[in-house]
Amino acid sequence: MTSKKDSLQTELRAAIDAAQEKQAAEVTLLDLRGLSAFTNYFLLCTGFSARQVEAICDEIERKLEELGTRLLHREGKSGGDWMLLDFGGLIVHVFTEHARRFYDLERLWRAARRVEFDDSTETRRYPDAAEAEG
Repeated sequence: MTSKKDSLQTELRAAIDAAQEKQAAEVTLLDLRGLSAFTNYFLLCTGFSARQVEAICDEIERKLEELGTRLLHREGKSGGDWMLLDFGGLIVHVFTEHARRFYDLERLWRAARRVEFDDSTETRRYPDAAEAEG
């Protein structure tokens, strides 16, 4: 059976894979198409230390660069609780647990379609992951 993640765009799959390779938790894709003029997707994930947050970002940036997807902007500092990677159509937010609860982007963007991925890379909830592609 095909993973729900397999139905997503190459860049989205690569970013999700990179986050999971660095043991990111609560990997969640928010489909903002039709809700936002500045991006199509948010990828949210949690690291358990500032060092892990940075490692997750570095790996996502490296994987997307290999695909020819250029990073437009990186925000947040080394050792911080939150970092942002802006690839244009995809914005990645990597938080520590505390920062993720504080900013609560899932609540702020609750109208967005949401796809959550567990450690096995299969969809946990919101079974229409294919809708995030089309």
